Amino acid sequence: MINNPTAQGTIAAVLANFLFSVLFLFGLILQPLTGTQVAAWRVIMMLISLVALITLLKQWSAVKNYLKTLKSVQDWLLFVLPTPILGAQLWLFMWGPVNGLGLDVTLGYFLYPLVMIVIGRVFYHEAMSRLQCLATSCAAIGIGYDIWLFGHISWATLFVCLGYPPYYLMRRKLAVPPITGLLADLTLLLPAVIFILGQSGGLVLFKTTPKLWYLLPLLGILSTAAMSLTMVASNKLPVSLFGTLCYLEPIFLFIFSLTILHQSASEGGSVIMYGLIFTALMIMAIDSALGYWSRKQTDRLQGYGELQVATFPTRRRIKKYRVKSLLLVRRFRKRAKKAISKQ
Repeated sequence: MINNPTAQGTIAAVLANFLFSVLFLFGLILQPLTGTQVAAWRVIMMLISLVALITLLKQWSAVKNYLKTLKSVQDWLLFVLPTPILGAQLWLFMWGPVNGLGLDVTLGYFLYPLVMIVIGRVFYHEAMSRLQCLATSCAAIGIGYDIWLFGHISWATLFVCLGYPPYYLMRRKLAVPPITGLLADLTLLLPAVIFILGQSGGLVLFKTTPKLWYLLPLLGILSTAAMSLTMVASNKLPVSLFGTLCYLEPIFLFIFSLTILHQSASEGGSVIMYGLIFTALMIMAIDSALGYWSRKQTDRLQGYGELQVATFPTRRRIKKYRVKSLLLVRRFRKRAKKAISKQ
């Protein structure tokens, strides 16, 4: 039995990233369903599993208490707007591997952490370390080289690395708890995915294909397991270490694309581009590790489960327009404590 929280969190993070990578292959495993049908079924199965998880953890009161903090039409609009972005990302994640775009999607996940650093600098005026500047420069040079060499970059790559930041920026604006946000997204997507399955024959295939009777529930179980392990890891690990371990997912996706999906590395880009991006990720890992050890030496380690309004990544100062989010989180926590005390 491992009692060290850091070791437990590390194991949970590695397993979570591996399971998310395995889900990448389900478009292939669940044939004759198309990639779009698999994505639609995944939304349904994830919703069922998430509802079971929230019920098991007795978190419905927390979900309700947060929703009560959304008072204005603007709040609700900002709460709903990110849902189509997540729906499109879920679709591409399942559709891409079975349509020859596995490596393109993987490259998007490689670039995503670096794009988030730039977003933090531009929108939140975060100070970037020298290593972060070096990492983003390496990635930019790699992408620029491929654009110069081939004249373009895959739309799937751009869709992943540029699509997720607006989603998280809007979720961050309202300080939406991860479980509440995901539950809302899946619930709002439900009518659309049921319509897609009905029109495309996905419901009929489920009835006539016996293997789908156990593989589709497995899809939901693995999705929920990956989410649960991510929550465990985020609560046990310091932010910097948790962020570093998140780089494992695109590495797993890259390996699976080459070995199981039988794609050639040249299909996703040049060797020089991949080399520079891998270099950028290694630099980011080193930067995160140095930050982790620095905070450990000065006893300033912060768990990811603590109040995270002040990290995107670590902020040096709080702007006036962000104080509202901080107050929103505090008000939500007070209501949650009152609800618990009444039970």
